[in-house]
Amino acid sequence: MKEGIKYIVGIDEVGRGPLAGPLAVGAFLAPTDFDLNVFAEARDSKKMTAQKREECFKLIKAQFGQIPGAELRFTVSFISPQRIDKVGLTKSTRTAINNCLRKFKLNPEECLVLLDGGLKAPKKYLNQKTIIKGDDKQKIISLASIVAKVTRDRRMTRISKKHPRYNFHKHKGYGTREHRALIKQFGTSPIHRLSFLKKITASP
Repeated sequence: MKEGIKYIVGIDEVGRGPLAGPLAVGAFLAPTDFDLNVFAEARDSKKMTAQKREECFKLIKAQFGQIPGAELRFTVSFISPQRIDKVGLTKSTRTAINNCLRKFKLNPEECLVLLDGGLKAPKKYLNQKTIIKGDDKQKIISLASIVAKVTRDRRMTRISKKHPRYNFHKHKGYGTREHRALIKQFGTSPIHRLSFLKKITASP
């Protein structure tokens, strides 16, 4: 690893494809000398059951402050459906990534940023690497994926109580057959992504 790097940051996004709810970008930070294998079961959140994600999330939170000198941190940044409709997914994702990194208040020269898929950090983060299927290959990205997924799912469950007719607690806003049928029956809610629904709402 390049000299002067003190921290490693993993970044992943969750909720890119749903018809409703926010986009979530998770970032997980750890010192470069921290052994991430303490989170042995962490992997791509999509390949974990909801129960396993919750268990891993609890383990993550339990580790905070338990190991002297291990400055573990994570953050999740949300972009609203209205903002996604206005500026699109690419710009929304870029904004969320920037928001996450800004919350860490890091010196860009002191961190290595690893990102999943086609994600990119702001240019000032010179030590960054985008990794295809990174959430399966790099533990730090897996952890970012998990915190983003659990946090977003919990938010969708809370939203479901405000809009019970759509059953958001079940499908989390994704375009399941049930969700599409409910949209046709009841129309859209304030948290639907209207730009994603043109074909559904236009059909008879």
